[in-house]
Amino acid sequence: MIAAAAAQPLEDPNHTITIQLENDSSPHGTDMYYTSGERIGYTSPTGQLPGPLYALGRTLLGEGQQRFALDLSQYIFTPFDTSARNPSFNDRPYAGILMDTVSLIQDTATTRTALALGLGVIGPAALARDVQNGFHDLIHDSEANGWRTQAHNQPVVQLTAERTWRIDLAAANGIEVDSLPSLTLGAGTFRIYSQAGMQFRVGQGLKSDFGPPRMRPGLTGTDAYAATLPFAWYLFAVVDGQAVAWDETLDGEPFVNARHVSRIPLASEFQARLAMMFRGMRLTATHVIRSNEFRG
Repeated sequence: MIAAAAAQPLEDPNHTITIQLENDSSPHGTDMYYTSGERIGYTSPTGQLPGPLYALGRTLLGEGQQRFALDLSQYIFTPFDTSARNPSFNDRPYAGILMDTVSLIQDTATTRTALALGLGVIGPAALARDVQNGFHDLIHDSEANGWRTQAHNQPVVQLTAERTWRIDLAAANGIEVDSLPSLTLGAGTFRIYSQAGMQFRVGQGLKSDFGPPRMRPGLTGTDAYAATLPFAWYLFAVVDGQAVAWDETLDGEPFVNARHVSRIPLASEFQARLAMMFRGMRLTATHVIRSNEFRG
């Protein structure tokens, strides 16, 4: 009976609110490229989700513990030279994306699958200029001057499917080691890509989650977690590779002669992370090193 119970995915009666900030770090001390991302999300308890999502999960994914998640995300992209009012055509174009995403998250004892639909806008209505320059005004920093060159408002529709597996590697003296291989497919007006990644973790309470969240297309364990110990923690390293067929923030507005750069189709990331879970909270810190995304 104990072995059978251990093989079941965790139930979680709690509602989860996630606040996430991502910000660039540069030896040049300036905003550049993917300069910041902000996200607020809600994740339901297990078993509490709308009927159509429940039916979709059972039809596509079979048995498992289900949750749904909602989040609002903003992405801000700038060129290297933010002082120029007319940036170089060889530099990353200005772009902002504001997107609402609804996700279905389904767990087994050893896998997590997430299906997500994002709807939003790219262009001035994403309010990236207002957020970036408004914050710079607040901290008395220089403004980014080239936002008038960003593309016109366009709708964003983004579909994403992710599967993460959990493989236990070792356990001794209360310390666990596991790996989390992952596959992701994304298609939409924002980005068309595939991604494969691997996480290695060491710590305590590893079955509390499938790795902490990132803003997509970063490798993410989603916002869902349920701490299995009063204090759970882990350190881990992540490597992933992406094959990118389209990225509107790099390729530019479709069907018109818009600003764009020469996108590099293969990209990669390395991440080092720390996660802690205690008193119903999860705190994560992640440092990401990204490969070049374009030539210029």
